[in-house]
Amino acid sequence: MRACIFGCQGTRLSKDEKTFFAEAQPWGFILFGRNCESEAQIEALCADLREAVGRHAPILIDEEGGRVSRLRPLGGRIGPKAEIFAKSALSPEDTRAAVRANYAAIGARLASMGIDVDCAPVLDLPAKDADPIIGDRAFSTDPAITASLGQACLEGLNDGGVSGIIKHIPGHGRADVDSHKALPVVSASQDELQAHDFLPFAALKDAPMAMTGHVIYKTFDPDNAATCSSIMIKEVIRGRIGFDGLLMSDDLDMKALRGRLTARTEAALAAGCDVVLQCNGVLDDMQEVAKAAPILRGEALRRAMAARTKASVNAFSRHEAEAQADAWMARIDGGRV
Repeated sequence: MRACIFGCQGTRLSKDEKTFFAEAQPWGFILFGRNCESEAQIEALCADLREAVGRHAPILIDEEGGRVSRLRPLGGRIGPKAEIFAKSALSPEDTRAAVRANYAAIGARLASMGIDVDCAPVLDLPAKDADPIIGDRAFSTDPAITASLGQACLEGLNDGGVSGIIKHIPGHGRADVDSHKALPVVSASQDELQAHDFLPFAALKDAPMAMTGHVIYKTFDPDNAATCSSIMIKEVIRGRIGFDGLLMSDDLDMKALRGRLTARTEAALAAGCDVVLQCNGVLDDMQEVAKAAPILRGEALRRAMAARTKASVNAFSRHEAEAQADAWMARIDGGRV
């Protein structure tokens, strides 16, 4: 297994993709809207991806609900934006139950198609003057509420048979630009970040997987985004926050990072990421990343294997999970909360 996660081009694998994946042996795969035509087609694609590498490789998708949903073109239940839960008048206990039910329904739908990892929850705490890329994807600006609802999200996904990924560690909420487009710089002091932004991640440090943020935290490392910063990964993410699960980069294709994909891959792995995520599905780009990404070994392999053992067998059927989630949403949307 190689220290990378790849996308693919379309709704079916080409002969060249099958050959490449068989040779490269990426740890896992990620799906996007371009790969999603119908639930039956997605299930077949997942099977083909795993057949190409000869094992039950993890298959990821960004299915947060709200505006980040790769399944939206298919119709069916998507789930609301994250902020709706904490803004309701439900009690804290009921809010957690509603979040858990929502993500159990999302997880059960994904699991029914063969997808077993969801890139959620978002634990970022959006600042008032920040770029809106996080915005309503976040549960709250309050660290304690975000941690509580983030844990409920992980539990719900697990109920549905899917593992979650906490993101974007150590916190993207203050970012002044969208890291898809440019490199954000956060100037907050180390004390401010420790007392606020890092808290939800520290509370969920036992999560199986986390995704880095392509953000410079100027008071820690003024030169490198967290993804490519050994200071941020070793001293902050592994040290202060205490996260010991599988750490993956955010997408290497994002414009926050500079240089060729080879350099980006090498920098992220040298800094301490266990695996890199490269999403565009372009064969030449994937070949470049594969040449720079080593076979998983040592601590990275241990974490990768541990991450694969933490998702449960479906606790609920998809029908049951969606019925429970819809019942909670009826209370929220019906004005009784």
